[in-house]
Amino acid sequence: MEYEEIIKKLESLKNPRNVEGMAHFGIRPKITALGAPTPELRKLARQIKKDHDIALKLWDKKIHESRVLASMVDEPDKVTEKQMEKWAEDFDSWGVCDQACMNLFCRTKFAHKKVFDFAKREEEFVRRTAFALIATLAVHDKKATDKEFIKFFPLIKKASTDERNFVKKAVNWALRQIGKRNKKLNKEAIKLAKEIHPVIRPGAPLDNGAKSAKWIASDALRELTSEAVQKRLNEKYLQ
Repeated sequence: MEYEEIIKKLESLKNPRNVEGMAHFGIRPKITALGAPTPELRKLARQIKKDHDIALKLWDKKIHESRVLASMVDEPDKVTEKQMEKWAEDFDSWGVCDQACMNLFCRTKFAHKKVFDFAKREEEFVRRTAFALIATLAVHDKKATDKEFIKFFPLIKKASTDERNFVKKAVNWALRQIGKRNKKLNKEAIKLAKEIHPVIRPGAPLDNGAKSAKWIASDALRELTSEAVQKRLNEKYLQ
């Protein structure tokens, strides 16, 4: 499918009511948003097939949906660190950030390295990228060892005091996904959640960031210690 045909198809999917719905869920991109449904974008991506050059053009079009589509059709083995840096700097909503991590970033050979790079950054959506990437790696990277995920714990602990909404939610997501990977990581994630919880940790001062850390830890503990998660992990362990 030619680039011009793809853009026409995207524009035909425009839905202003969906744009309003996106805003309700905190997706307020600074660039143009069409409101095209994600299932329709995935359907279009299957028609386009994998194409790195098309992906780069779609990203530079500066439409929210064209960027989501770019993450769906790009070829992970052709993605460079420079491209990942550029795209992360362009992120202007959690929607495009998370889609890029799920569809593309977690499948690149730089994925684990870029977690550490992005976690150092101050920009809200760039830092979110680090933890969205951890969460998606926990689901999709079947070959990664437990040690590779435990290496992310200091990053999670440090960022747990970041009060910015889109960062703290991604930190929580990362912690929960690691803790649902297997029984060992579940125990380690629960331990980490208790370490960062300002109430559970004896003598911890309620300084700046305590509210965020408390929410991240409490929410993670609620899920990771739940009967449903423990049952699933036990069944997985016995297989």
